[in-house]
Amino acid sequence: MSRPAFDTLRALAIASQATGFILILTLETLMGDAARPWQGWTLAAMVAAALWIALVRLYRRNKARKAMARRLADDEDDAA
Repeated sequence: MSRPAFDTLRALAIASQATGFILILTLETLMGDAARPWQGWTLAAMVAAALWIALVRLYRRNKARKAMARRLADDEDDAA
């Protein structure tokens, strides 16, 4: 099973984290100490996005494993 040249989930993870960090720094610059609650919500959104991406990656990996096991079982049945 070969890996795709471009991993969409990896790109999404990098983009979401980069956007979150830029937003946190921008909030600090514009609002000063008043930005703390907004920065906390931004950080929570970044963690939620990371967890969601990890779950999607796990789901896709397990789905691919099951498909491979099914193909191997079908090949064994055909050979017998």
